[in-house]
Amino acid sequence: MKKQSQISIYLIIYSSIAIFLLSGLIIWINYFILSTAKDVYKKRILQIAEAGAEYYRWHLNHSPKDYTDGTNQPGPYVHNFYDRKGNLIGKFILEITPPPTGSTIVKIKSKGILNEYPDLEKIVEVTLGIPSFAKYSSVLNDNVRFGQGTYVYGEIYSNKGIRFDGVAYNLVSSALTTYDDPDHEGPNEWAVHTHVNPIDPYPPTPLPNRPDIFKAGRKVGVPNVDFNGITKNLSEIKNIASTSGKYVGPSNAQGYEIVLKTDGTFDLYKVTQKYPACYTYSSFGYVDTWSIKNKTFIGNFQIPANGVIFVEDNLWVSGQINNKRLLIGSARFPDQITNRTNIIINQSLKYTNYDGKDVIGLIAQNNILIGLKSEDNLRIDAALVAQNGQVGRLYYSYNCGAEYKRNSITVYGMIGSNLRYGFSWVCGDIYCSGYKDRYLIYDANLLFGPPPEFPLTTDFYDILKWQEIK
Repeated sequence: MKKQSQISIYLIIYSSIAIFLLSGLIIWINYFILSTAKDVYKKRILQIAEAGAEYYRWHLNHSPKDYTDGTNQPGPYVHNFYDRKGNLIGKFILEITPPPTGSTIVKIKSKGILNEYPDLEKIVEVTLGIPSFAKYSSVLNDNVRFGQGTYVYGEIYSNKGIRFDGVAYNLVSSALTTYDDPDHEGPNEWAVHTHVNPIDPYPPTPLPNRPDIFKAGRKVGVPNVDFNGITKNLSEIKNIASTSGKYVGPSNAQGYEIVLKTDGTFDLYKVTQKYPACYTYSSFGYVDTWSIKNKTFIGNFQIPANGVIFVEDNLWVSGQINNKRLLIGSARFPDQITNRTNIIINQSLKYTNYDGKDVIGLIAQNNILIGLKSEDNLRIDAALVAQNGQVGRLYYSYNCGAEYKRNSITVYGMIGSNLRYGFSWVCGDIYCSGYKDRYLIYDANLLFGPPPEFPLTTDFYDILKWQEIK
């Protein structure tokens, strides 16, 4: 009897333990099933949110400047979501942040909701942008020579040949494989080469590795760049400035000067007299100094909301901006080769912010020039495009005065030059005019945040950033 009682007690104990463990197992299985189902639904909700972002990317690729989902009304914008059988299973809610003036960067926030679990939601944020032609530190349509004392912090490209004797911290590329360097006699050379000792060999001997000159390497025979693509139609810029920007007509004098200010305005002057041309050597003769001697104040004006200024005359530009994005164009119409306009920069042109909030684009019908009486240490923060001419400084000899040689120039932005670029002159192998040190620093913000109305490479948006924020 006592033995039977002990067996009953053990049976009760073990049964209780078994029931307890089985209950725990059932609870765990049930939790696992619910948790797995919840994860499945979360993934489905995330897919709905992603579908919302992809929908609006598709919408922008068909209507690139529509940031209101076709409604012309502020968001958020709600869309039903159906499964492949046509059943309504949820919705996505969109919030669109349009780009600032001149930029192409659009932010899309998409919230996914599933009808079966309305308390669950997923949110993704996608940043889109259209790349601009301001993807190079220097893009050229002519043979070019970068002399010793040139330091380039950005990609360099030319449709023709490049002699590079400075230091390049990014890729240097040419559309040609070989070319006849116009700076000296001899056989054809590689389209990207250096004369810094040891001088590069002639083709077909392979190019050596020169990390002392080409820090990121060099390439020849790359695809051609359509230079016309980076020279925005200046008549179109004139029309935009005339209707919603700032248009300045012919001066009937030497041109105009614009001095930009950090309060969002600019001073406008009429240039009434330039310093007279100076004599260099017989091969150059008299050379225009492109420097202001006398000017008349016209007035102070607000930088237009769309950031577009057009001047139908020669133009001098200087000053500083703060939280502004602008494009300044200069041209005369009808377009005649002997009457094309230039933009001149003799005093520093600066940003206050270097995070993309400040952007300046200068597009000249002919040249963008640095005059004789320019700052000894000149800084230019801008994207510079010479549509038909060159970005550079003319040759001035000692006959022109002490300013014929200058110390340093820094360009923070990019250079687009139809003809040969250059801020310095070398006579033989000796620096003899212009700026001794040249620093070309690429502003990476220009790629997806170019100046207003700056030419783009395409109408289609690329995904720059994707993140799940909830």
